[in-house]
Amino acid sequence: MTEEAKIPLLGMTLMELKSVVAQIGMPVFFARQMADWIYVKKVASIDDMTNISVRNRRALNESYTIGCSAPIDKQCSADGTIKYLYRTAAGKYIETVYIPDDDRATLCVSSQVGCKMNCRFCMTGKQGFSGNLTAADILNQLYSLPERDALTNVVFMGQGEPMDNLDAVLRATEILVADYGYAWSPKRITVSTVGLKKGLKRFLDESECHLAVSMHNPFPEQRAELMPAEKGFGIREIVDVLKIYDFTHQRRLSFEYTMFEGVNDTEAHARELLRLLEGMECRLNLICFHPVPGVDLKGTSEEKMVRFRDFLTRHGLFTTIRASRGQDIYAACGLLSTAKQQGLEL
Repeated sequence: MTEEAKIPLLGMTLMELKSVVAQIGMPVFFARQMADWIYVKKVASIDDMTNISVRNRRALNESYTIGCSAPIDKQCSADGTIKYLYRTAAGKYIETVYIPDDDRATLCVSSQVGCKMNCRFCMTGKQGFSGNLTAADILNQLYSLPERDALTNVVFMGQGEPMDNLDAVLRATEILVADYGYAWSPKRITVSTVGLKKGLKRFLDESECHLAVSMHNPFPEQRAELMPAEKGFGIREIVDVLKIYDFTHQRRLSFEYTMFEGVNDTEAHARELLRLLEGMECRLNLICFHPVPGVDLKGTSEEKMVRFRDFLTRHGLFTTIRASRGQDIYAACGLLSTAKQQGLEL
């Protein structure tokens, strides 16, 4: 069997690894040993699992592979941000962004190749949708990262809509928090969404990871002009669903708000945000817009963003301005992979 045809062990849960060892005729406890080799020791090859017999390793190698692959390109920013380009098992291209910040290091991972949501301001949406990532593709972004040992946090805010590929996202986050896996606290993981009704409810019921909702405009009609997903499941309905859940303990709820000059940065927008989010335990993250080719939107000035933040803060809504990173590289999501897919020089 060719290496490409083999089944990746990366991305398998402990139960799935138990099925693998059972098929080969290995004792069931070998599954946890394999999980340790993969998720703790992060081996690159089945042959590196030295406490498994040569015969069993040979049997595993016939049909399985670890499934890891190094990034094929990168762009480095003067501020330390690094955008990596990965080739998926299906031969597509995705981006991952490593963001160091003092004692923190966050990795922004992708969940799909392209995206169906087609948000007006997002380059990934302009690629169209090419397919879902597997759990192996998602985890490989951490597994094969040169700076993997420095990571403190992961955010699912890269290419794609996580709730549109929820099975793979939940499998990946399970492995990240499981005692047989990375053993991370769910507080180290944030999953972002534009708000897909079925996926959102399932995520809230099945995961304890933080949630970030892409809002970008509190007025439904205006939000629909930026985000077509508003027409299927509106921001007001999303907020109504979120109010059912408890965010006063470990899990954090945040709303993402990219600011566009003259589009969503007026006092009227600020007051509607206060009305919409009244009584909710949440935070609002204001984001500087990175220009995208062919998009007729301009980012709000830093001075105006500060006034917007201060107005909301004075009125009781915890609001922050997210530091803009990687502006001297292909910073906006989707630019690097689009360039690669179109055969442009990087």
